[in-house]
Amino acid sequence: MSMNLIHRRICRSEKWADRMRSQVLPWACEGVRLDGEVLEIGPGYGAATRWLLEHGGHLTAVELDPKMVACLSDEFGERVEVRRGDGAELPLPNAAFDVVVCFTMLHHVPSPEQQDRLFTEAARVLRPGGTFVGSDSRLSLWFRLLHVGDTMVAVDPVALPHRLHQAGLIDARTDLGERSFRFRASRPPARL
Repeated sequence: MSMNLIHRRICRSEKWADRMRSQVLPWACEGVRLDGEVLEIGPGYGAATRWLLEHGGHLTAVELDPKMVACLSDEFGERVEVRRGDGAELPLPNAAFDVVVCFTMLHHVPSPEQQDRLFTEAARVLRPGGTFVGSDSRLSLWFRLLHVGDTMVAVDPVALPHRLHQAGLIDARTDLGERSFRFRASRPPARL
């Protein structure tokens, strides 16, 4: 999941972190309880991780890039359980989390098939009734230019609910914003 130099600078900037804190994350997580066991897939430079720490429960973060894992571990210490791993093959037990989140990273997953495996893994590690929530950018000229030389496989927000249902999740929906979209789905509740 490569990122070009300009993209890396933007993603680790305070301006990006402020946009995440003030706009993207409150919108994406609106109405979601974050006070239980929360898994963040693909935290990158940790902009969402910082916000999630302020909003509740025990946080685990799974990041593929070993340099990012080291940076996240240094910054968060014992406050966040940081693990190196692939979102499409999570190194975590079944039904361990109340909420699974991923923000502005799905387009860096190198193929639609791997994105679908990530969705299936999110469903696997969610507890019955748990919520999978996140956001990603909408395709635009600016978005394409920012990703020149990057791994970039845009996610179609209209097709996403069907893909989430195929992964075993229910009540999947997306909402479109000006530059991004949010999504939400749940693992079916336990049968009585």
